[in-house]
Amino acid sequence: MNRRATTALLAAVIAAAGLTACGSDKDSSTDSKNTPPPAPTTAAAAPATPAPAAPAASAAARAGIPPKPDAVTQAVYIRALSAISPTLVGGKEDRAVSRGRDTCGTIHSFPNDHDKVVSITRQRFSGATQVTTEQAETILTVVQTHLCPKG
Repeated sequence: MNRRATTALLAAVIAAAGLTACGSDKDSSTDSKNTPPPAPTTAAAAPATPAPAAPAASAAARAGIPPKPDAVTQAVYIRALSAISPTLVGGKEDRAVSRGRDTCGTIHSFPNDHDKVVSITRQRFSGATQVTTEQAETILTVVQTHLCPKG
């Protein structure tokens, strides 16, 4: 047998073995109606929870990034940002909230360097329109008031 034919035959055998190993529960459940289904194992009975979410949430909390605010808090925060400048939100509320939460992390990371926090905030919230230093100071107050964890 040549090499191509051997490879094709081997692939067919492997595919057939894979199909045989992956039998369906449909056939076994219709064979015996008097037999109760097997009891679920502990792993199958456990509720499916995304394991990475908890470590990611705690990592964010350790970095000073708060969870997403509730709807009322978000609305008040968005109104306060829009009062500084409507371009800060620009119809993209989720982005404005994300930037605010990240700013909480910056405040947490640089607690003794206010000038650096102001500079990073200014860059983070600048978009089509550049944010002034005075606006960045006001943004920081709004973020700390509405989004950052107290304490």
